[in-house]
Amino acid sequence: MSRLEAKKPSLCKSEPLTSERVRATLSVLKGIVTSCYGPSGRLKQLHNGLGGCVCTTSQSSALLANLSVTHPILKILTTAMQNHVSCFSDCGLFTAILCCNLIENVQRIGLTPTTVMKLNKHLLRLCISYLKSEVCGCRIPVDFSSTQILLCLVRSILTSKPACMLTRKEIDHVSALILRAFLLTIPENTEDHIILGKSIIVPLKGQRVIDSTVLPGILIEMSEVQFMKLLPVKKSGSLKVALFCASLSGDLSDTGEGTVVVSYGVSLENAVLDQLLNLGRQLVSDHVDLVMCQKVIHPSLKQFLSMHHVIAIDRVGVALMEPLSKVTGTRPIGSLGSVSPSTYGSVKDWCTAKFGFKHFFHLIPNEATVCSLLLCNRSDTAWDELKVTCQTALHVLQLTLKEPSVLLGGGCTETHLAAYIRHKTCNEPESILKDEGCTQTELQLITEAFCSALESLAGSLEHDGGEILTDLKYGHFWSVQADSPSIVNWSNLLSRCGCGLCNSQEELSWSFLRSTCHPFAPQTCLPHEAAGSANNLTLDCFTAKLNGLQVAVETANLILDLSYVIEDKN
Repeated sequence: MSRLEAKKPSLCKSEPLTSERVRATLSVLKGIVTSCYGPSGRLKQLHNGLGGCVCTTSQSSALLANLSVTHPILKILTTAMQNHVSCFSDCGLFTAILCCNLIENVQRIGLTPTTVMKLNKHLLRLCISYLKSEVCGCRIPVDFSSTQILLCLVRSILTSKPACMLTRKEIDHVSALILRAFLLTIPENTEDHIILGKSIIVPLKGQRVIDSTVLPGILIEMSEVQFMKLLPVKKSGSLKVALFCASLSGDLSDTGEGTVVVSYGVSLENAVLDQLLNLGRQLVSDHVDLVMCQKVIHPSLKQFLSMHHVIAIDRVGVALMEPLSKVTGTRPIGSLGSVSPSTYGSVKDWCTAKFGFKHFFHLIPNEATVCSLLLCNRSDTAWDELKVTCQTALHVLQLTLKEPSVLLGGGCTETHLAAYIRHKTCNEPESILKDEGCTQTELQLITEAFCSALESLAGSLEHDGGEILTDLKYGHFWSVQADSPSIVNWSNLLSRCGCGLCNSQEELSWSFLRSTCHPFAPQTCLPHEAAGSANNLTLDCFTAKLNGLQVAVETANLILDLSYVIEDKN
């Protein structure tokens, strides 16, 4: 019997945030995510030292998927980010930066974790209550009878991803396509509950972005040989469709682990082929016009179906099975036995299409709630980034349909919210002090740490050393170039605020961000002005940002409350 090694004792570390190593590691992570933030964020190249593909990105989803962290505190933070992004797709960097800012700011003031957590939660409740209220100055209700606000929202998402390598014209083109693809997934006849369709992103790399397009229905890629063999079917009315998820190749790879018993003199291959041809005869007798298979169709069965003017398309892949089932109304067939007529579906029509160097079979549905977004870009790296960005934009539009509001982007929501919280705690501190059982000094310290974290987050949008200002009327974010003179009339240098809603021609006064100024109640310039300026607004997803705010504060509280890290070394 081999000797067993004695178990090692667990390694216990008290007050982990007091460790210089932990602080330095958190600072490095903050530096990585902060430098990626916004339209002018710096790109990151992620690769394995042993080889493999290189990922060039500034997106939180791609960043976290390729970033290995080992320290437990970092794992808490990155896991919280990943969970948020998996549910909401957007505002991952926002969540991470705000969480790091809160931890960093609170550590400087030296209050007890209990006090910090109570007051952070209270300030979070104030934020959520204000953002959801009718008087909120940084939230715009979305009117789905107009597409302007939705276009601005999609355009803002695309603009914030520099690794997509898009020009302004290309951003406008892709934004319009994404919005059209989303609108095609909404059924025309809706009742109480809307069941959205699906947008399928079809890759076409090495082509101009401007060649991207949206088509109702499904595009199935095929070889040029298959493309040339397809013959037009002349038929009035819809086409009957059969969809197979079982292999029709005639092999025995799907028999499982059991034993196949074959009688003497029986050819297994011929028996299976006879069964396939019998299946083909039933499909012909049932007047099926189109047979599609997830896997491979035997050449003899293909030939038999072709002779009877039935189109056979194989190797469609597992990813298209659900959309095909939804478009055609079929139930995927999983056996080679007799097929029930109830499993058949139908489509309106089909046609062939050629885009770039690829050939497609285009399935046109009776009701278009599934569409194909043919997405082009010049390189593999830029296409991969654009695909993720388009998926994010489509998800954000779905969230906006459920919660029809958007928030001002470009740092304006953060600076406006910070001004509101400062004014609220300065003018109405009694209720907070009574409810939370804290002192005036503790409230002021935590409020300043919280608001400073929001302002630092907004300031992370500036990557070129420019000055950041905030106006003292609306509390919006303004950016000035780095080489601007120090003493100047700001209205001559500034044009519009970060979100694009306010212009410098109004009678405004400004102060440097994070400079000491008397708390003020930020006013609202919504909603009438928003309608006229909607073409150029920078906007954020309301649902994603609200959840990101909650996750950031709750994760910061969790990390600040850690008194021990117990690590098993076995």
